[in-house]
Amino acid sequence: MATSVIQGFTKSLAMTVLSEIGDKTFFAAAIMAMRHPRRLVLSGCLSALIVMTILSALVGWAAPNLISRKLTHHVTTLLFLGFGLWSLWDVFNNGGESEELAEVEAKLDADLKSNKKGSKDGNKVDDEVKKHNRSILLQFLSPIYLKAFSITFFGEWGDKSQLATIGLAADEDPLGVVLGGILGQALCTTAAVLGGRSLASQISEKIVALSGGVLFIVFGIQSFLSTVEP
Repeated sequence: MATSVIQGFTKSLAMTVLSEIGDKTFFAAAIMAMRHPRRLVLSGCLSALIVMTILSALVGWAAPNLISRKLTHHVTTLLFLGFGLWSLWDVFNNGGESEELAEVEAKLDADLKSNKKGSKDGNKVDDEVKKHNRSILLQFLSPIYLKAFSITFFGEWGDKSQLATIGLAADEDPLGVVLGGILGQALCTTAAVLGGRSLASQISEKIVALSGGVLFIVFGIQSFLSTVEP
């Protein structure tokens, strides 16, 4: 039991770190942290990622109970190999390394400009005073927290990392997958929020994507070999 939990934990941690660093949600957290209180951005992004990890692991855990474990194992193997090849294809066929960062920044800039319409600069000081007077509960229900949560949650929905988490939870111990995924998400999100754009701009998306692609293929080969072992 302990061995399966540790194996699920280490696989999930490695997969999450390599999938999330340089991801759109990573860049979004870094950029939002420069414009809003880091505490709210970090809590909003991390809450969304934790919820997404738990939901994905539950789906993966339930899959073998709905269809045969052998079939879910084959599907997981194909997912890992497919995601690995997909990542490698992106590495060698994508243009500039900062395209994703620029795209996320442009979207957030457009959103920020639309939110500023009709507002006055004189309200900024009053808004800051009001924020300090709010209770902790109200701060976590603030528009900034909800924005960080929604951008991260819907940005991850259907993403490669979410589907990989589902596949990993179907093949490994779900508890280990959840714990490894949450720790990986916490490390990446904290680094994004504290490092800001300077850290995000220094990350080589190609190296991260290459490492992630190789890791997915290794997981896929390992999963395939486990089916042919006597």
